[in-house]
This record gives sequence, structure tokens and C-alpha cells, in this order.
Amino acid sequence: MELHFVGIIIGVATFFIIGLFHPIVIKSEYYFGVGCWWVFALVGVVSIVASLFVAEVLWSTLLAVVGASSFWSIKELFDQRERVRKGWFPKNPKRK
Repeated sequence: MELHFVGIIIGVATFFIIGLFHPIVIKSEYYFGVGCWWVFALVGVVSIVASLFVAEVLWSTLLAVVGASSFWSIKELFDQRERVRKGWFPKNPKRK
């Protein structure tokens, strides 16, 4: 019996990638505001395009997950601004 762990590895790595983006979005909004959305877009485009050129399924999939998470983070960045406005997260007093 041969076991294939690639699917489990992709699932666990996806869980961690998504979990990693959560604090990145919070810190990005705190220090830079929503004006840094283009960085997430750039990372998303580069990751998705790179995933097209990587032949190994594991790495290609993980690059695509990073790209999709980056695009989703743009929405979350604007949502985070609203959460800060509602007082659910602290506002950076040094940022104008």
C-alpha cells in the first residue's frame, strides 16, 4: 500500500499561509493604512504567474494559495479599516 501525503501537506500549508496573512493584514493597516493594497495585489499577481511556471504540483499549488490569499487580503485590508473605525482594533495614533 502506497500513501500519498501531498494533499495533506497542501492542506496544512494552506491553513498556515492563511493564518499568516491575518496578522500581516492587521499590521499593514495599522502602520500603512489601506494605501498599501497594491503590495498585496503585486504579491498576488507574481505568485499566481509563478505558479503557472512551476511544474511541481506542491510548490505550484502553494504559490497559487499565496496569490489567492494576497488578493483576499486586499478585501480584508479595507474590512480591517472598518474594524478599526468601530473600535474593535487599535488605531495608530502616529499615522495621519
